[in-house]
Amino acid sequence: MVYQHIPVMCNEMITYLACRPGGCVVDCTLGGAGHSSAILEKIRPDGMLVAIDQDADAISNAEQVLKPLGASVRLIHDNYVNLPNILSQLNISRVDGIIADLGLSYNQIENSGRGFSFLRSEPLDMRMNVHAGMTAADIVNSAAVDDLETIFKTFGEERWAARIARRIVAERSVRKIDNSLQLAGIVCDAIPGKSAGQRKKHPATRVFMALRIAVNRELEVLEAFIADAVGFLNPGGRICILSFHSLEDRIVKQQFRALEGRCTCPRDFPECICNPQPVIRLINRKVVRPTAAEIQKNPMARSACLRVAEKI
Repeated sequence: MVYQHIPVMCNEMITYLACRPGGCVVDCTLGGAGHSSAILEKIRPDGMLVAIDQDADAISNAEQVLKPLGASVRLIHDNYVNLPNILSQLNISRVDGIIADLGLSYNQIENSGRGFSFLRSEPLDMRMNVHAGMTAADIVNSAAVDDLETIFKTFGEERWAARIARRIVAERSVRKIDNSLQLAGIVCDAIPGKSAGQRKKHPATRVFMALRIAVNRELEVLEAFIADAVGFLNPGGRICILSFHSLEDRIVKQQFRALEGRCTCPRDFPECICNPQPVIRLINRKVVRPTAAEIQKNPMARSACLRVAEKI
């Protein structure tokens, strides 16, 4: 099955990326190939696109979606944290642009069958790469109650993290938790009715997001990726990162500030000892958000935050 969902903030991403014919661009999170398709329109006929995704389904789909566009494309099944190795193997030392869309793809939510959605009955997997690491079921059924609480509180900013963790441990002592609807029901039962009713989103949203982040080590990967990625940009090349979670956006903001040459010493230090050297300049001081019209058409865009930097 070939799929291509409308990518979030595509116009903004392409505008800020400032692609030109003949450019070399890396899409670190291929997904449904929406952003990649738009990039190819700008860099063809002589440009090159390196498109990376750790989800094999995304690679297979892109072979069909991008092939008719008639430009040079390298599809790489890997995690974008391995960007240095990927570009080295392709004999690419510098690129003109890099993008990363940190959200789930439409296909992963709707068609992957890996338990990303709390609205349908699926195995509780949540791995982007089905051949790597622990599943969400592994964590839910084996982690200590304190560890579960930390995951839900840290990665999901879930107010009722402790209650949910205790309920999960109690439920798994009776039967294994291995289904997405099963977990969603446990979470909903653990949250007080009044609090659950006041939420604009489904009560299980934060827990599912936290588990997905933990399973795929998303924050750890993002932090390691940014400095490496900027190092591969040509002068004037740009990096655009689209995040959907406050913790992700905070990492991008802090990393960009450090690379911009701002002091990162604690405020109580009498003088700067980090000796920052500017590597980038910020294109947008304030985070760029989707328009109301886009959110109305695509609710997945409602929490999107775009930050852009240019290599000096």
